[in-house]
Amino acid sequence: MTRISLHIIYFCFGIVLFSCNDSDKKNKGNILPVKKEKNVTAKDILGNPEYLAISYGGYREVTRDSQPTIQQLKNDMKILSAMGIKVLRTYNVQLDHAPNLLRAISELKAEESEFEMYVMLGAWIDCLNAWTDQAPNHDVESPNNAGEIGRAVALANKYPDIVKVLAVGNEAMVKWATSYYVQPNVILKWVNHLQDLKRSGKLSKDLWITSSDDFASWGGGDTLYHNEDLEQLIKVVDYISMHTYPYHNTHYNPEFWVVPENETDLPGIEKINAAMKRAIDFSKKQYDSVSNYVKSLGVNKPIHIGETGWASVSNGHYGPNGSKATDEYKQGLYYKQIREWTNNSNISCFYFEAFNEKWKDAHNPKGSENHFGLFTVDGQAKYPIWDLVDKGVFDGLTRNGNAISKTYNGEYKSLMVDVFVPPTAEEIMSHR
Repeated sequence: MTRISLHIIYFCFGIVLFSCNDSDKKNKGNILPVKKEKNVTAKDILGNPEYLAISYGGYREVTRDSQPTIQQLKNDMKILSAMGIKVLRTYNVQLDHAPNLLRAISELKAEESEFEMYVMLGAWIDCLNAWTDQAPNHDVESPNNAGEIGRAVALANKYPDIVKVLAVGNEAMVKWATSYYVQPNVILKWVNHLQDLKRSGKLSKDLWITSSDDFASWGGGDTLYHNEDLEQLIKVVDYISMHTYPYHNTHYNPEFWVVPENETDLPGIEKINAAMKRAIDFSKKQYDSVSNYVKSLGVNKPIHIGETGWASVSNGHYGPNGSKATDEYKQGLYYKQIREWTNNSNISCFYFEAFNEKWKDAHNPKGSENHFGLFTVDGQAKYPIWDLVDKGVFDGLTRNGNAISKTYNGEYKSLMVDVFVPPTAEEIMSHR
């Protein structure tokens, strides 16, 4: 072969090689980047202040027969996401609300690559004859519980990228829940069942299982709750989800709430601020009581707050003729302080709740249960989050067709007209 022939061959080879490389570059430029799903687990979320949590119900009407639409749920998710919420708690899978919520979140994730929202999915647990005209049998569980657990499992498997926690029951062991409470062995049975499903690969091993109940139900109160079944339950849950409500205790256990003698000469606003500081201390004490009981069993397990909150309206025990605990100013102090404490302590707090829900006390519009939301039903932001409205985080977002605005037209003086100073011990007794 001549030298000229070799030059020709090398030249042609170079052209082919260059063409291939150039073609590869062009093709690489046309390949769409693959969206990488975040592999976020309950362990990553719980106790992480970057993942603020809240209890959520999207009901707008006085009955749950009227279910929120997928679009309404999406609108709510955008509002909550804008304020930094990334974890929601739901309560049952008997109705369409939870399945529709999971669908709404899934669709939002498909529509917006950066959208991030996770769910602590609740399965409601009842005793036999709960919510009927027959006497509840607290020693026997409802036959409906098996179906509820089955539905929760199916949803957790359908939406593993969203459902990160399954909670067996809501305040299902506390004895003041006289309409439906069960014994701890019922909760233990279903938690063991779910843990068995994880071990057999029928549920994600990363899914955390708990029960969400009053601090007393977790051993932090009366010793009548201390028994072998509760001890076993504490050992088999992945973490403990406890409730604490100083708000309700302003009526039932008001010692921390009343104005002490050494504060009687303080200005009204200082009395209020001091009382709200004592309210946070009350929650801390309940948290510590659960923690101490768990440790006494030789168990070292995460403890998070599954529920706590403060209502803004009440015409009952907590209103102007009762403990005088209820208004948006106090709600604002409680929300700020509970977030500050739990975030700094790496405790997840599923604040109760996102939006007012009118069905909770349908026959009494001013009943406190209807007014725990940080937003009104029509999308007005209450005092705890007025600052977020000022920052424009809700710009362009709506609820029920309404732009997000402030309650009281944002007028602090108008808000304070409805604010009452906590009573003295004598005043509390006079209302009983």
